Amino acid sequence: MKTLAALFGRRARLRWLHLIIGGALLMPYFLVGTVLVGMTDGGEPIFSSLSAQFVAFGLALPMAAVTGFFALVRPLSVAAARALCGVPPDLLADGPARTRQARVRTAGWYTLHLALGGIISGATLALPPFAVAVAALPFSAVLPGPWLPDGPRVLREPWVLALAPFAGLAMLLALAAAVAVAGKTLARRAPVLLGPTPEDRLAAAERRAADLAVRNRLARELHDSVGHALSAVTLQAGAARRVLDRDPEFVREALTAIEETTRRTVGELDSVLGLLRQDGEPEDEGTAYGPGLDALDGLLAHCGVPVAYEREGDPGDPGVVDPAVSREAYRIVQEGLSNVLRHGGGGPSPVRLLIAVRERELEIVMENPLGGRPAVARPGGGRGLRGIAERAVLLGGRTEAGPYDGIWRLTARLPLTVPGTNG
Repeated sequence: MKTLAALFGRRARLRWLHLIIGGALLMPYFLVGTVLVGMTDGGEPIFSSLSAQFVAFGLALPMAAVTGFFALVRPLSVAAARALCGVPPDLLADGPARTRQARVRTAGWYTLHLALGGIISGATLALPPFAVAVAALPFSAVLPGPWLPDGPRVLREPWVLALAPFAGLAMLLALAAAVAVAGKTLARRAPVLLGPTPEDRLAAAERRAADLAVRNRLARELHDSVGHALSAVTLQAGAARRVLDRDPEFVREALTAIEETTRRTVGELDSVLGLLRQDGEPEDEGTAYGPGLDALDGLLAHCGVPVAYEREGDPGDPGVVDPAVSREAYRIVQEGLSNVLRHGGGGPSPVRLLIAVRERELEIVMENPLGGRPAVARPGGGRGLRGIAERAVLLGGRTEAGPYDGIWRLTARLPLTVPGTNG
């Protein structure tokens, strides 16, 4: 059963079709070869000469090899090999052949496919009728056909007539075996000739790394935005609950702050989730990375702690501070405020924030009293001091954090511009 499946199963039939397609692709080159042979033989018809047909076949293969050097031949060959040869998709390369090595391999595959396809196609057209005629010998009084016009006496011998049906069946089985061998040969050579080159693997790794970096940045944005919002909302709700019966005006302000914080965070959440559903790098980086320093006033107004904000220069001006730097600076301030809310002690801690535009860098200084345990770096990135440090390093900046004269000080220094950004 395994042998019959190997010769006539679905995979064998698909590979047979793949070989027939190769034979069809060979025909234009073969016809050009017949013209060249006919010119050298004085115009004699070559289809009556088997040797002339083999010469035309030999001339067709180099022409097919030249065609294989075109870049778009590889994706077409890969698509056919994946669909018909039964080759695992991950073993074959994607995209046009760009490098010399890839084109040489593709040309080798294309030539092999057309050569085996031409042979199998010719055999498929010629051998079955011949095999049927041989198998029908016992039922024919006179052997038909022009290939034995005289009807040799040996073909009328009883032992020949008895073996003729088996001989015809053997021819068909031999053809099926030849097809299976040719198809298996192509399937085995496909990963070698159509598989990714080292350059293809490097390009694919770079694409995966770039996509992962984008998604990691978006995930960090999501964590920072939602984490800060939850910390602020929790603090505001707790404070409002404690003074619910004594200070309705404070409760009203706390609820307003909660509403503004959640509305802003939901907008950022929708934006980031929309980008995570897309493939590749988002075109609008402003949308991808969130608000910048020009939106800092809204964050400070509803962050849940009193902030004394000082600034030197105009950090919100995109002509002074690169928009990419502005967005990361906003997230650094937001994460710093979240750390104050999480680790600032039993209640809101007063915070001093200074953002200064220096000659070559943007300086961010955030100070708050040491009310509890300081903000710590936690595993996973994008959290606490680790997330702040990662953001600064990615821009070519640096951070410092630690206790200083009874306060907790966070300092971040970022370059004003980042080479290669488009804002």
